[in-house]
Order: sequence, then C-alpha cells, then structure tokens
Amino acid sequence: QVQLVESGGGLVQAGGSLRLSCLVSGRTPSWYTMGWFRQAPGKDREFVASIPWSGDWTDYGDSVKGRFTISRDNAKNTVYLQMNSLKPEDTAVYYCAGGGRCRRFPAGCDYWGQGTQVTVSS
Repeated sequence: QVQLVESGGGLVQAGGSLRLSCLVSGRTPSWYTMGWFRQAPGKDREFVASIPWSGDWTDYGDSVKGRFTISRDNAKNTVYLQMNSLKPEDTAVYYCAGGGRCRRFPAGCDYWGQGTQVTVSS
C-alpha cells in the first residue's frame, strides 16, 4: 500500500516562496509519475506539476509555469514543489499524487496525500 505524506504548507505573503514535500512510502513502479494538484474553494481540482521517477521530463500548468519547480529525490522517496513569486490566486489545498498515468489529470492518479493548505496573503 502506497502512502503519501505531505508537509510544508502554510501562510506566506505575496511574492514569497514556499517548498512543499511529499514523502512516498511503499514501492512504486519505475514508470510511475508523481504530480501536484490544487483545489481552491468552489473550483475544480487543478493540475500544477508532474514528474516521473526517472526525472526525464517535467510538466506544468500554465498558471504556474516559470514560478514553480517540481523535483524528486529518489534516494529519499520524496517529491518537492518549490513555489516562488507566490500570488493570492495560488491559495488552495495542495495535494500530492502518484500513479501510472498521473501526469495532468486526477483520474490517472492512484494515490493521494491528505492535502496541505497554502495561503498567500495580499
């Protein structure tokens, strides 16, 4: 059973930075993709970023491209989301996810973290 444990959420001022971490317990196939999604009140779950364990590529949602960076440390079984130049519209619950097709769509993700709140003040 794969479990994801997130940390790093909190309150930050606009223009600031925050780094989220996702610790993955249990073994995942080498072809698994890890992703970050977010959901604001009254809105659908939105794709943020994804990366395969191989690190061969990264993918980003249009709204965060150039500001956020996803990375992974295979030795630590951890996925990171570095968030820079944060804006109030980035405020949401952020979820770590993984699965064989977990690239841009939640339906392709088999495992999810509990979610961590990120609040950006203006």
